[in-house]
Amino acid sequence: MTESQIKSQVKEAVEQVRSKKPLAPSITNTVTINFVANAQIAVGGSAAMVYLPDEGELVSEVGSSVYINAGTMFPVYEETLPRTAKRLFELKKNWVLDPVGIGIGSLRTKLLTGFKDFPPSIVRGNASEIIALAKLWGIGGASSSNGPKGVDTVDSVTDAENAAKALAQYINKKRSGLGGAVAVSGIEDFVTDGETSVYCKGGSHFMEKITGSGCSLGGVCAVYAGVTSPFVAALTATQIYNLAGKRAESKVTAPGSFQVQFLDELYLATAEDVANNPFELK
Repeated sequence: MTESQIKSQVKEAVEQVRSKKPLAPSITNTVTINFVANAQIAVGGSAAMVYLPDEGELVSEVGSSVYINAGTMFPVYEETLPRTAKRLFELKKNWVLDPVGIGIGSLRTKLLTGFKDFPPSIVRGNASEIIALAKLWGIGGASSSNGPKGVDTVDSVTDAENAAKALAQYINKKRSGLGGAVAVSGIEDFVTDGETSVYCKGGSHFMEKITGSGCSLGGVCAVYAGVTSPFVAALTATQIYNLAGKRAESKVTAPGSFQVQFLDELYLATAEDVANNPFELK
């Protein structure tokens, strides 16, 4: 895929979301649920938050795509998450996984391991989470890592390149060629489908000073996955986040006001602006 083709598809994805307002339900981290929903709405999507097994299966059918975030675990999720993932896989629907907290607790480990059989279209996480998931699934390409420090990374984005590519290739194969992508968040973000890889520029240092910038990015990936391919969806979400973060930082001086301004900038960004946010083909 060429740079001009990427820009064209990103621009179209932004326009399609604002025209169609796709529903992207979430089973997500309760710490960040409000921010996830507001970010999804700001870019033009529609949000719904669910918890129960039958709700997960229902939104798999009615939603354009679904977001699953493993950040906070409830006992009911032992049933909700596998049933939802299985139904999405059967329906060949796009869905996004954020493996927050990978390696913490037996239930989370069991559920994340089980997703290998019904993999998401997109995995979004920090470098340590991506490396840890590749290891958990027994997929080649994972470099040496001590795993995340809680929810924080101890690895660089470049450390996770091979693991990200291997995960994307596995997802695409398992989903019978429907596409797969991995987005690695960091100082510069890395997005790959296993073949085409991109480094995205922008963002803000304030993103690490607020709760939910990564979680909400996963939710926005799901919004775009409702209208385009996994790779373009992950890239478009990453690009609009980097653009909005950069613009918001230029207008504020502290994290609290940044979060509000950031949502405003997601809403105000034009399709042309998002498509032209700097990136580099790897």
